[in-house]
Amino acid sequence: MNYVPAAKLVGIFGIRGELKCEPIVAGSTPFETGNEYALDAAGRTLVRCRSIRPHQNRLLIAFEGIDDPDAARALAGKTLYAPSETQSLAEGEYFDRDLIGAQLVDENDRLLGDVVGVEHMPAHDCLVVGPKRALVPMVAAFIRSIDVGRKRIVVADLPLGLIEGEPL
Repeated sequence: MNYVPAAKLVGIFGIRGELKCEPIVAGSTPFETGNEYALDAAGRTLVRCRSIRPHQNRLLIAFEGIDDPDAARALAGKTLYAPSETQSLAEGEYFDRDLIGAQLVDENDRLLGDVVGVEHMPAHDCLVVGPKRALVPMVAAFIRSIDVGRKRIVVADLPLGLIEGEPL
């Protein structure tokens, strides 16, 4: 079975072994209670999701057998992998890995910067662009097209000041 990165486990939460989870799929969450996920890309170490819930702009995930902060601490900082066949994307959803490295250009084909990351915010996802780490909201008002194959994202009507002066 092939596994793909699905989330970062960024820290522990509370006393029941829950972990703060940051999905790395722009658009939705790839997790379901009862499903197994891997703690390595080869799928050698598997954990079963006991629960998943939103909490203050984050997801909290718990695994069977991880019932206290000490056990959860051992998983903090790890990447969580999902079976590739469970990772289907709806229209307008993208894997972070497909967006990172893309060139951000305006409608006149002027290079604005390179996408260096994706931030998953409560209201919408944002592209992290260039060394200045400018955040470009992934909303229809700004994003005109995304060509994953060409690693190219066309934007328009960005807020004033976001792209003025030096490249992002």
